[in-house]
Amino acid sequence: MFPERLTEGYRAFLSGRFAAERNRYEMLAEAGQKPEIMVIGCVDSRVSPEVIFDAAPGELLVVRNVANLVPPYEPDRETQHGTSAALEFGVQALRVKHIVVLGHAHCGGIRAFADEQEPLSPGDFIGRWMSQIAPAAESLGPRKPEDGDDYLRRLEFASVELSLQNLMTFPCVSILVGRGKLQLHGAYFGVASGRLLVRDPDTGEFEPVTAEGRGGLAAIRCP
Repeated sequence: MFPERLTEGYRAFLSGRFAAERNRYEMLAEAGQKPEIMVIGCVDSRVSPEVIFDAAPGELLVVRNVANLVPPYEPDRETQHGTSAALEFGVQALRVKHIVVLGHAHCGGIRAFADEQEPLSPGDFIGRWMSQIAPAAESLGPRKPEDGDDYLRRLEFASVELSLQNLMTFPCVSILVGRGKLQLHGAYFGVASGRLLVRDPDTGEFEPVTAEGRGGLAAIRCP
C-alpha cells in the first residue's frame, strides 16, 4: 500500500505548486535542467536543501548522503561512488557555477563516528562510510571527557572543511576553480535555531546569515 501521506501530499502539490508553476515545469521538461548551484547535503530528513533555501524546481542540483561527505578523487577504486558520479555530472555536464557543502547540527553520522557506535548491520555501511572523516577528527586532536557535545559540533564543522578539501582533489573541480568558473562554499544549518552559517573562504570562519544580511552574531571559528 502506497503511503497515504505521500498520496495526500501529491494531491496538494498537484492542485497547489504544480498548478501555479506549470509553465516552469513544462519549460524544464522541454529545455532540460540548468541549475547553477549544486548542494551536497545530508540524508537527514530535517535538513532538506530545497526547503532551507526556498528553491524552485530546477534551481538546485542536490546530492544527499550520510553526513554530507565528499570522498576524495579515486578513479581506480572498484566500488561504486554515487557522490563522485553526481559531482561529475554536475560539473562536467551541467556546468554548475557553485558547489555548497551543507553541514548541519545534530548529525547522526558524525555522532556514530565520534561515539564509535556498534554497527547497525553486519555490513556496517555507515561505519565504513563515516570512516572517511578520520582526518577531520585527527585535526581536532583527542576527544576529552569534558568536551561533551561541543566536540561533535567542532567535528561537524571540520567534516565540511574536509569535504571542501576533497572536492579540490577532483581535476574537473580544481581546474574550473583555478579558472574562476566554479566556486566552492561551506555552510552549516542549525536544526533547532534555523540559523545558517556560511564559511568565509579567507578566514575559515563560519558567519551567520540573517534577514538583514551577513553578520550580527559572533563568528564561529572552524579548526
